[in-house]
Amino acid sequence: MIEVDNVLERDVTPQLLSAVTLAATTDKPLSAADQVARMRRGVNIVGYDPLWQDPAKARFKPRHFQIVHDGGFSSVRIALMAFRFMNEKNELPAGWFATLDGLVNEALAQKLTVIIDEHDYNACSGDVVGCRSRLMAFWRQVAEHYKDAPGKVVFEILNEPNEAINDLWNDVHAEALAIIRRTNPTRNVIIGPAFWNNVGWLDKLALPKNDRHIIITVHYYLPMTFTHQGANWTPEYANLSGNTWGTPADYAALDKDFDGVQAWAKKNDRPILLGEFGAYEMGPLGSRVKYTAAVARAAEKRGWAWAYWQFDQDFIVYDIDKDQWVEPIRRALIPDRELLS
Repeated sequence: MIEVDNVLERDVTPQLLSAVTLAATTDKPLSAADQVARMRRGVNIVGYDPLWQDPAKARFKPRHFQIVHDGGFSSVRIALMAFRFMNEKNELPAGWFATLDGLVNEALAQKLTVIIDEHDYNACSGDVVGCRSRLMAFWRQVAEHYKDAPGKVVFEILNEPNEAINDLWNDVHAEALAIIRRTNPTRNVIIGPAFWNNVGWLDKLALPKNDRHIIITVHYYLPMTFTHQGANWTPEYANLSGNTWGTPADYAALDKDFDGVQAWAKKNDRPILLGEFGAYEMGPLGSRVKYTAAVARAAEKRGWAWAYWQFDQDFIVYDIDKDQWVEPIRRALIPDRELLS
């Protein structure tokens, strides 16, 4: 990435995307393992931001990419609920691509790895036929649009496949990957197991053995009685409160779960991205800090990259309204002594 990084040390505006992507076409493709090493520490952004409906109302601004970088992060995962913007032919409008291009460019200007994540997991949990049609249309358009983008742009086929799509997931992601490979033969692509990218479902994940440009993602919110207490979108946990985390048994359970993922990763020679983790704000802050730090360090110890959920909206690490970090959570993720230069 020497050529591209030299370009990105200067100011990069959306109008300069073509210059950056042209430089990228001469790069040697990054291996999946090297990509994970460069992702290192990430944060999820803009999934629920009003910028998608009206850019003038955006909460996340271009300047926040520098804040992310200076805060110690090296990657961002852009959560896209793109289906709602498709027309009756499953076409995405030019304005939607312009918004996404702006985000990608600003992230690259800060030397951040960018994960383009199709995040319509709820739409895919019931209507598998409709989901599949839109998902393939999404990747036909997005893969073509970004086929010349730098190697720092990574694709994630679908966030947290669950419920009705579980049993069909291997067939669905294989079809999407084949579409991506027509225009992006060596771009690294992120695929996770079904059942919400569950750590216990890795053995059910089928992958093409000869495609080595695949990164495996898992998500981790266990135990849910701690991480989702008070969350009104999860009825079974919405009325919980006061649950703590941090006993020796808690740490042991975390290590056991991650050891299982690591054993699978070594057996299958696949690098790991912990694509989401965190504990909701309604839990005790002291326990949330312990949990967040423990999960991040456990992932790093095993050589994984991670992406915290999320910058804004809930589980937040940055308070946009106050324009400041939620410091206990940021320091749990990235101790001050380890801030990136």
